[in-house]
Amino acid sequence: MKRMWPEEFNAIISGAEEVMLETPAEAGEAPLQRKALKARITMQDYERIWPLAEMRFRLGERDGKAITLITTNPHYHPWHPKDGGSVDSVSDSGRHYKTEYLVVHFLLDDVKETSPA
Repeated sequence: MKRMWPEEFNAIISGAEEVMLETPAEAGEAPLQRKALKARITMQDYERIWPLAEMRFRLGERDGKAITLITTNPHYHPWHPKDGGSVDSVSDSGRHYKTEYLVVHFLLDDVKETSPA
């Protein structure tokens, strides 16, 4: 896997919080835990990164790490994009506008590539 996260979207994940996701386990098994990045982003940014959903990308700024935006994976349903609220603002010209936000999660894991023997 050599696909790099597009640099133009680095601002989207730069302020993301590292969290631990815990998926429910079947009877007699331990719950599965996965590291993730949690970010509150604008709806406009989400629409820009939507084509990258469910694909794994290496991170340039976090050497040895890869991320995957969770959008439809049934195993991670509680962490699908959620409403992140909205903020009402007034532009310099006096026009009122609203910015919509979403809370998204990116699975975060180590890049492990095997070399040919």
